Amino acid sequence: MAVSAARIFEALGDPVRRGILELMSTGEQSAGAIVDVVQRHTPISQPAVSQHLKVLRDAGLVSVRAEGTRRVYALDPEALEAAISWLAHLSDPLARFAQPLDALATEIARGKRAHRQRTTGSDIDAQGTPGGDVRPA
Repeated sequence: MAVSAARIFEALGDPVRRGILELMSTGEQSAGAIVDVVQRHTPISQPAVSQHLKVLRDAGLVSVRAEGTRRVYALDPEALEAAISWLAHLSDPLARFAQPLDALATEIARGKRAHRQRTTGSDIDAQGTPGGDVRPA
């Protein structure tokens, strides 16, 4: 399932959902166990906890599987990796400019090569290699 950074961070915006994720970081948890732990820390109904689990599922942060009549929830590593990757991208501002700067360098090189072709009539430099910087005398 492809995950959306926007949905992930919207889901992470609620302290109850963050607490649920922290609980699941220790391993899979049944829905009942999650409700019990959350209710010990905050006055919340079982249906409200179920809604929080649904938001986490919809964001791709957790997966659920049936185990008899129980539902067992686990963290989804793909969504966690997407969140980590997005945050890492923010921590390295130069990385955001690397690809556009590479593209700019390529365009500048193309422009220089085109200029040489117009002025010399060839893209072969004095040493006989294509695209060199040395112009024939």
